[in-house]
Amino acid sequence: MRGTVRADVRGAVRGAVRHRRERGAAAVELAMIMPVVLAIILLVVQFALWFHGRQVADAAAREGARLARIDTDSWESDATSRAEQVLRAVGPKLLEGAAVTAWDEDGRRGVEITATAVQVVPLLPERTLTITARFGGPVECFRPDDGSEGCP
Repeated sequence: MRGTVRADVRGAVRGAVRHRRERGAAAVELAMIMPVVLAIILLVVQFALWFHGRQVADAAAREGARLARIDTDSWESDATSRAEQVLRAVGPKLLEGAAVTAWDEDGRRGVEITATAVQVVPLLPERTLTITARFGGPVECFRPDDGSEGCP
């Protein structure tokens, strides 16, 4: 019985010494893992901003393309101003350097928007955050029922 007590006391003393040696280990582990956790959080936020910026650019290009397809004389200015208006209304600070361009190819018209998403992670190359949205379709025009040519 007496030997068992000594063994228990020795075990308790060893445990106390080991506990004293491991003091602060949790703080060191947290200090080592926290930069990794923060980097992952920033990358998730960066991806979310890029994805949202892409959705905003798509919506603006779609709205501009809707006006570009109407057969009027001022289709270019109408389409680009509408796309810029949507960009300003939905995401004024979300896309940097947004360039709106109207295009006309083989009876199809549309709008293309090129921009850069807001950068949260400073070490990412800028071209990885580039967003390009291009929408268009055939020109809509009135065709009379009598069969005469109504479109150019």
